[in-house]
Amino acid sequence: MAVTVYSTPTCGYCRMAKNYLKEKNVAFTDYNVATNSEKAQEMVRKSGQMGVPVLDVNGKIIIGFDRGAIDQALSR
Repeated sequence: MAVTVYSTPTCGYCRMAKNYLKEKNVAFTDYNVATNSEKAQEMVRKSGQMGVPVLDVNGKIIIGFDRGAIDQALSR
C-alpha cells in the first residue's frame, strides 16, 4: 500500500488526515508543499488542486479530509 499526503504545517485538515491515518496504523509519506515546490507541482498535476490536504492512496486521489473516501481507498 502506497499512501502519500501532500500538506502544509498550518493546515488543520492536514493534521486531521494524518492523525486519522496514524489511528488506522497506515504508513504514509508526508510532503510539505509549502517548502517543497517540486512536490507542490506534483500535487497539482495529480489533483488539479492547489488546496491541501491531497492524499494519494494507491493512485486514488482524495482532495481534503474525507474519512469515507480514505476508508474506501484503503479497503482496495
